[in-house]
Amino acid sequence: MSSIRAAIAILCGCLAGFGGVGGALALEPGQRVDNFRLLDHRGVSHELYYLSDAKAVVLMVHGNGCPIVRNALPTLRALRDRYGGRGVEFLLINSNLQDNRDAVAQEAAEFGIDLPILKDETQLIGESLGVERTADVFVIEPGTWKLLYRGPIDDRLAYGAQKPAATRNYLADALEDVLSGKPVRVAKANAPGCLVDLPEQDRRAAHAKISYSDTIAPLLERRCASCHLPGGVAPWAMTSYEMVRGFGPMIREVVRTQRMPPWHADPHIGAFEGDRSLTVDEAATLVHWIEAGAPRGDGPDPLAHLERSRSEWTLGQPDLIVEVPAYTVPPTGVVNYQYPRVANPLDHDVWVRAVEILPGDRSVVHHVLAGVDDPAAGSQRNAAEQIAHFGGYSPGKNVLPYPPDTGVFLHKGASLRFQMHYTPSGKETTDVTRVGYYFRDGPPRYPLHLLMLAKYSLVVPPNTKAYTVSVEHVFERAVVLYSLMPHAHLRGKAAKFTARYPDGREEVLLSVPKYDFNWQTSYMLKSPKVLPEGTRVVFDMTWDNSAQNPANPDPNRSVTWGEQTWDEMNAGWIRFRYADETVETAADGG
Repeated sequence: MSSIRAAIAILCGCLAGFGGVGGALALEPGQRVDNFRLLDHRGVSHELYYLSDAKAVVLMVHGNGCPIVRNALPTLRALRDRYGGRGVEFLLINSNLQDNRDAVAQEAAEFGIDLPILKDETQLIGESLGVERTADVFVIEPGTWKLLYRGPIDDRLAYGAQKPAATRNYLADALEDVLSGKPVRVAKANAPGCLVDLPEQDRRAAHAKISYSDTIAPLLERRCASCHLPGGVAPWAMTSYEMVRGFGPMIREVVRTQRMPPWHADPHIGAFEGDRSLTVDEAATLVHWIEAGAPRGDGPDPLAHLERSRSEWTLGQPDLIVEVPAYTVPPTGVVNYQYPRVANPLDHDVWVRAVEILPGDRSVVHHVLAGVDDPAAGSQRNAAEQIAHFGGYSPGKNVLPYPPDTGVFLHKGASLRFQMHYTPSGKETTDVTRVGYYFRDGPPRYPLHLLMLAKYSLVVPPNTKAYTVSVEHVFERAVVLYSLMPHAHLRGKAAKFTARYPDGREEVLLSVPKYDFNWQTSYMLKSPKVLPEGTRVVFDMTWDNSAQNPANPDPNRSVTWGEQTWDEMNAGWIRFRYADETVETAADGG
């Protein structure tokens, strides 16, 4: 007991007289809590407003090394066990600058913390909550999203002292009131805890001086404007300061909930080409500028003068352009997958180094797969490698050349085959999609291969928030791994690829904590990874077939494998080459 008191006194007691962090705008009971999404210490995604079916949400401020937090956690766990079955969700949030995710995970393991600890790396959520000290508890009402209670769990802990038992059980009383439909009897109390350093809280005046011309516009040009341009895939174009300011509140919301920019890989696992995500500093700067009123300041408007006449082909003029036969998409209804074929116009074999697909009408083209029908290949290629032989298009999919010294073979006797998925947009339109093929000057050193992991007997049960299926493949030969791509439909929630090596080691290759059907991204490793002979690659796909999933067509339906979006898939695409194979030794020449 005395050692605990001494630790609390040393670490926290000396700070007690300083009050809250200067400039902090504490969120008061009765005020609305804005939505946010964060990853926890295990890499699991959590969004506040997703918890709309809960009776209440309890959020306690966490901090590594804080003795008050450590001492309060057993009580919080007991309350979780008591009220979790009654519809109350319990979470922790860590906004400390000094605590990274690995350190938080280590603390959780050491102290047996089995609650999710959300890591607020930008401190934007801590700032919006007005976090001042650890061990502060927020009780939030789902639906209205109002703060109902703010304060300590109880009155047992204080700086340098603790009671044998609490005499005021603030959190338990608040939850009883909420569950009984009564006003919370004590809506606010002072919470002892270790101070949380939120340095940007003291820089409100500086935020109003962030330069739109020198800082914000270049950031938007770098991260956003490639989609937010006239004729782009985004619904509005970043053509001026006025447009950006008008959409400022929306930009703040999608950054806080990590909906934009559209990049869904866990930033703590792996490194991938074409990463569209904002850095911690970029996200904080952009939101602080918006919260300061999006000041215009001096200087030119770079977005107004941004060059918009870029080539329609990202990789330059293709060596061969093929038009997919025109297809008229009706204004409504269901369009079955189309599988048009086009004769190969070439009279010689070629090696392809890249493919780019330009939809004729992006509003109705959900995705395109560029494949091949090659009788000469025989049984050497699997069905997945045939249908997506060259790659594909979907919103958010990167246009990247194949890795150096590699290529995909196109036999002169093969025909070109496409899978076209159309979704009606409310008006009739005719789509003519073009596919550009880029050739190598000669054969590459290595042929590329494509593998799809899938379970066609898939059945996702109804009214289930998280249902996971694992599919695995053992590589009998050593391979060089280049890219990974998970695919599901509207109920897709999360995805993960894991390598289990012959020596017993396990490594997560890619984790997508918040899968988004609208953005089908292929994740190309910055550094190709060698997987030794005998490596088992496991693909986990998780679906949300509950009413909490706003995209769910019918949560009461058992969902099976199917091509339409209201059906489901668990397709894990792997692009690789065999480590011991060259073009000369390949069984089918490619």
